[in-house]
Amino acid sequence: MTKQEIRTDAAPRPAGAYSQGIVAGGFLHTAGFGPKNPKTGEVAETVGEQTAQVLRNVQAVLAEQGLTLDDVVKSTVHLQNLKADFAEFNAAYESFFTAPYPVRTTVGSDLMNILVEIDVVAKLRD
Repeated sequence: MTKQEIRTDAAPRPAGAYSQGIVAGGFLHTAGFGPKNPKTGEVAETVGEQTAQVLRNVQAVLAEQGLTLDDVVKSTVHLQNLKADFAEFNAAYESFFTAPYPVRTTVGSDLMNILVEIDVVAKLRD
């Protein structure tokens, strides 16, 4: 199997031994992105604002392959406070996608000083 690394300065740089994205088998798989603004290094306070920044980070990686959020088929979401933040998160998330929405798994997780992390799988265009 051939895999191609995707890298962009428009999304936060990896903080460890992982790639921002990998193209393999007709799909682009992204790393889990947090809400760090790659230009300023800032992290917003609310889960809605953090979700918006996370999805802008994901969009930046997708754009490197000419893709958009409309090409996403699967997302995995980690929320620090699943019960308390789900409604606000979901409203922000929904504003970035159009129907048919990607399949999604949303779980509560112990995150490092952030409220949300998201990774996606997008289908490459033919």
